[in-house]
Amino acid sequence: MSGSEPQPELPQPVAPMLATPGRPPAGPGWAFEFKWDGVRAVTAVAGSRVRAHSRRGNEITGAYPELTDLPELLDGRPVLLDGEVVALDAAGRPDFGMLQHRMHVRSPAPELVERIPVSYVVFDLLHLDGRPLLRESYDRRRALLDELGLAGARVRVPPATSGVDGEHLLAVARSHGLEGVIGKRRTAQYEQGRRSPAWVKTALLTTQEVVIGGYTAGEGRRSASLGALLLGAYDDDGRLRYLGHVGTGFTEAALQHLLGELRPLERPSSPFDEEVPRDEARKARWVHPRLVGEVVYRVLTAEGRLRHAAWRGLRTDKTPEEARLP
Repeated sequence: MSGSEPQPELPQPVAPMLATPGRPPAGPGWAFEFKWDGVRAVTAVAGSRVRAHSRRGNEITGAYPELTDLPELLDGRPVLLDGEVVALDAAGRPDFGMLQHRMHVRSPAPELVERIPVSYVVFDLLHLDGRPLLRESYDRRRALLDELGLAGARVRVPPATSGVDGEHLLAVARSHGLEGVIGKRRTAQYEQGRRSPAWVKTALLTTQEVVIGGYTAGEGRRSASLGALLLGAYDDDGRLRYLGHVGTGFTEAALQHLLGELRPLERPSSPFDEEVPRDEARKARWVHPRLVGEVVYRVLTAEGRLRHAAWRGLRTDKTPEEARLP
């Protein structure tokens, strides 16, 4: 589209629809997609303009210059897309650890973009040519999305499969090292901002969103940074419950970044609404519970503690209140 032509109006962003956890649903009324391990992005495109927003409604356009491929791929048509920004490894699998190097950079240098490129995986179409599609069925929205023919070096539309057993597709996801699957009711409208039973996610890794309530100083080779993070999540009564600590899964860069984020948040007392075990509390440096992260773990103990947890990274796209007890 020529710069002298009038630019169509950008569609207004919406809060993304969220999935509920569960086993893959059965029956002909469901379609399945693979689950992508990245950062949610609702992206408006019109003419030569692009504007992307995170799950929390923050604008993230400048953080991911790869999104500027969209206007050419769409020939300037006004659309609103829902998808996931991911960093792919050499085998084409999402790598959340790689994405961490991009998530916190508002305006990445060309060298960083070249070293760790991201892709935009588009799985829903919410607005097309001036017409909102939120009340259309999932099948209709996906058909219109497929008709757009979005295919670029950094933009892709993954397949949606119906008439297949969800458990079988989950096994396929496992064999390819993917995060899991999402079942979507084919007749369902797009319920903006709602965690809906019309979308059911089944994760192969047990992940947990957590709030950082404190940390311990590092020892040995980590003496200049931190040793472990003390983690919590909110219960249904709004109390911050203690989930345990995590001391593995960090890169050296992540440790330094976390320390810089945590030090200004220090406070004299524990933010948890229950007693932290004495042997863990005695070395703690408490912080205001404002940072959200993600861990993966093997099992939850009878006391409600995460066992064999490993750190995955900060989730700047989530609020503390969204970190709920497992």
